[in-house]
Amino acid sequence: MRATRQPTTDGAVNVSEYPGRPIVKRPLWTWEVPAYFFVGGLAGAAATLAAVAEVAGEHQLARRARLAAAAGALVGAPLLISDLGRPERFLNMLRVFRPTSPMSIGTWTLATFGSSAALSVAGDLIGVARPLGRLAGVVAGILGPVLTTYTGVLVGQTSVPVWERARAWLPFLFAGSSAASAGALVAATVDPPAARPAQLMAVGGAVAEALSELAMERSLGEAGVVYRTGRPGRFRRLALELSLAGAGLVAAGLAGSGRRRLTLLGCGAVLAGSLSQRIAIWAAGPASAARTGVDPDGRGPR
Repeated sequence: MRATRQPTTDGAVNVSEYPGRPIVKRPLWTWEVPAYFFVGGLAGAAATLAAVAEVAGEHQLARRARLAAAAGALVGAPLLISDLGRPERFLNMLRVFRPTSPMSIGTWTLATFGSSAALSVAGDLIGVARPLGRLAGVVAGILGPVLTTYTGVLVGQTSVPVWERARAWLPFLFAGSSAASAGALVAATVDPPAARPAQLMAVGGAVAEALSELAMERSLGEAGVVYRTGRPGRFRRLALELSLAGAGLVAAGLAGSGRRRLTLLGCGAVLAGSLSQRIAIWAAGPASAARTGVDPDGRGPR
C-alpha cells in the first residue's frame, strides 16, 4: 500500500503505510507512573545504602536508610497497582517469572524487596528476630540496584522513539537519580555527624544524574527535541537546575557541622530535582508519540 505523509500538531511529518492510521500509539501512563519511578528508585537506593552502612558500623544511618526503603516500598506498591487498574493484575504477574520481561522481573523484585525491607525494619522497631531482620536487610540491599534500574529498562523497551532510542542511558539516569534522592532523604533525617555518607551519595548521585541526562539527550538526535520544548522541556530544565544547585548546597554543608540549614535546603532541592526528572521522562513519551502519529483511543505501551 502506498505510504502517506501525515502532519502532526507541532508541524512534524510522519509516514504511514496505512492512511489514517497512527505509527506509534500514545502512551497513556498516568501520574502514578512517575511517582512510582521516584519512590521505587529511592527505596532501592536507600536499601543498598543501609546494607553498606550496616557493614561499616554506621548503625543510625543504616536504620534510617532501612526505614526510607520500607516506606518507599510501602508507597510504591499501591502506585503500581493503581496504574495497572486492578489489584489482581499485579497478583497475576506473580504467577509466572519471565527473565526476558522487565515487567516480570520488576514485579517479582518489588514483591521480594518490599517483604525484605519491611522485615528489616521490624527487627529495628520491635527487636524481634533481629538476625532475620539483618538478613532481610542484606537481601533488600542486593535487590536495590535492580529496583532502581529496571524501570529504565522497561521504558526503553517501548516503541516510543524518545524512550527507545535512550534505552542505553535510561538505566544509568534512573540509578543516578535514585541515589541522589535516597542520599538526600537519609541525610536530612540523621544527625549531622552520621550524615556524611548519605550527603556524599546525594552529591554523587545528582552529578551522575545530570551527566547521564546530558549524554542521553545527545544520543537522541532529532527525537530529543521533546526535551527542549513544552512540559518535558520545562521539567528537564527544572530537574537539572534543582539537582545541581542542591548538590552544591549539600557539598557546602559537608564543609562544617554548623551548616545544617544548607544541607537541609540542598537535600530538598535534590529530592525535587529527582522527581522533576522522572516527570520529564514520563511527559516526553506522549510528546514523542505526537511527532510520529497519535491514536487517541489507543492504549499505551505496558
